[in-house]
Parts: sequence; C-alpha cells; structure tokens
Amino acid sequence: MFYRHVLHLLKKRGVTLESMADLVYDLQRPYHDRLTQKDCLESVDQVLKKREVQHAVITGVALDDLAEKGKLPIPLQQIMEVDEPLYGVDEILALSITNVYGTIGLTSFGYLDKTKQGVIQHLNNHNGRIHVFLDDLVAGIAAAASARIAHDHPDMERYRADLERHEKGTME
Repeated sequence: MFYRHVLHLLKKRGVTLESMADLVYDLQRPYHDRLTQKDCLESVDQVLKKREVQHAVITGVALDDLAEKGKLPIPLQQIMEVDEPLYGVDEILALSITNVYGTIGLTSFGYLDKTKQGVIQHLNNHNGRIHVFLDDLVAGIAAAASARIAHDHPDMERYRADLERHEKGTME
C-alpha cells in the first residue's frame, strides 16, 4: 500500500525509478564490470519497498509540499523557502535511509549531496518548487541502492579467497 503511494509521490514531483537508477549506475559502474541498468532499477525498487524508507519519503515530501503552499509555521516556513544551509534536518531524515544496507551508503550519500548530479540537480534547481527534503531523500535512496549492489559485488568473493590464501600462508 505505502509502496505505490511513495511511487506516486515521487512521480508527482518529477522523480522516477529510472532517474534514481541512473544515479546508482553512476556510483557503482566503476566497481562492477557487469552492472546493468536493470540491476540498478531492481536495487532502487528493493530500497523503496522498505517501510522505514517509505515513511521517510512520505514525511519529507509532505513537508516540502506544505512549504510550497506556505502552510508551515514561521520560522520553519522561511527556513524551507530559502533552503537554509544550516537547517540539516533534511539530511538527517535522508541518513535514515542510507544505512539500510550498511554504512557504505553514507559515503555515497555524501558524494551525491555534494555533487548534486542527475535528478538531484534538477530538484535542487527548485524550478519554482521546494525540494528541501526530496533532493536529500533521493540521494539517500540511491546511496542505499548502491550499497545494496556493493554488498552483492562478486569481487567480495575474490577478496575472501585472497584473505583465506593469505591466512594459510599461500599468498605473499
């Protein structure tokens, strides 16, 4: 039930599964030779099926929407209108998503938050809308989906095999 609602909220604000999958692809492609867009799309989909992610998106989009309508109390309304750099609550909500597949998501989130690429850049340009929370939530979703792929990366098997050989003394 929440899953479809979240997809609707995202689409209504210009965010598609594909646009988030593009971010995941860009994050993981250097480390994963066989990565496909389909892998990234599946990973985003799995992240969005987690209830805590759905709750964060519903909350953040509601706050952005209320701010656009001028319905938040002062000074919160003013903070949202100018996207106050020291506010930080938007990042905190997004960080609740980044760790759903381990702490590696934190690094990817920081990178996306700093570089503002793809759909995040579009959201951050405002275009007459308020996306104080949504740009960070999208970065959090992409970071978690990227972490999910990183944990399934086949190089981990090679790393484990190398570690075993090293422990047995068969590797220099």
